[in-house]
Amino acid sequence: MVGRLLESSSFLLGTLSSIRRRLLLKPANWDHGPSELKQGPGPCCFSPNSRYIAVAVDYRLVIRDTLSFKVVQLFSCLDKISHIEWANDSEYILCGLYKRPMIQAWSLTQPEWTCKIDEGPAGIAYARWSPDSRHILTTSDFQLRLTVWSLLNTACVHVQGPKHGSKGVSFTKDGKFAAICTRRDCKDYVNLLSCHAWEIMGAFSVDTLDLADIEWSPDDSAIVIWDSPLEYKVLIYSPDGRCLSKYQAYESGLGVKSVSWSPCGQYLAVGSYDQMLRVLNHLTWKTFAEFMHLSTVRGPCCAALFKEVDEPLHLNMSELCLSDEFLQGNSDVSEGHFRVMHWSYVME
Repeated sequence: MVGRLLESSSFLLGTLSSIRRRLLLKPANWDHGPSELKQGPGPCCFSPNSRYIAVAVDYRLVIRDTLSFKVVQLFSCLDKISHIEWANDSEYILCGLYKRPMIQAWSLTQPEWTCKIDEGPAGIAYARWSPDSRHILTTSDFQLRLTVWSLLNTACVHVQGPKHGSKGVSFTKDGKFAAICTRRDCKDYVNLLSCHAWEIMGAFSVDTLDLADIEWSPDDSAIVIWDSPLEYKVLIYSPDGRCLSKYQAYESGLGVKSVSWSPCGQYLAVGSYDQMLRVLNHLTWKTFAEFMHLSTVRGPCCAALFKEVDEPLHLNMSELCLSDEFLQGNSDVSEGHFRVMHWSYVME
């Protein structure tokens, strides 16, 4: 059956790359049975150095090279993998087996090395790497405690009463200090820990009703904390616990939706539920710019939209070719206009 005529070369290239990605990401021992295809792969993420890609399929962890897509390592965990995360040095990778609950860590340079973390009845709700790639932080169920596990020795440090499972933890850019949010006696606190010895350097209470999250500034000079959506409150603290500023755009209605620092650390963007984005400067912590998020977003006229379908496509690509002009990037594309290249392909 002759397929429909595609009106844009980018659409075909996107479709072909999607098909290639589906084929290449399957492990070498992938079972093509109906149950495996129906279940599909699990978590997937690139290594920080972009050399490897990790794909979890049930209890198997497949590490592939991003250039050749060849299998570099294949690890077998004790249960289904729910979460994977690379260490910053791209040498280690952890797998969260939250149903068991358990954490398993693997090394690419030493395949025989393995690490298993079991919290027992406390359970594990979330796990993350420390900036030095030699410690794993786990949060137990119901936020009973946060535990720092060392890969260098058997030492572990406990922080009681973390505020959240996957949020409420932020590291400085140099990786020397960590800010961990806790709650006790119906009040929110920020604990500052040294990432060298994992000792608590200090703690201070914050003026929040229900702390949502925390984030260090890129220059490590300030800490921003924002409240839950029920209370519009953004607080900026110094590392020694002094409140530098308190920002509240309005009182009624839902409050802060998201907060983000600029890469230089001079601006702080606050997104609110009133569809407004407000930008604060780091000198006076006052708003100097506001942007409205329109209900209808008009994108560029030459934008391409792709949709990935589950049905497998069988393409005969023996007669497909690209013009030399297109490969060299000399196609004429101006604002509001682009040249349409017609393609036809055969579906078997």
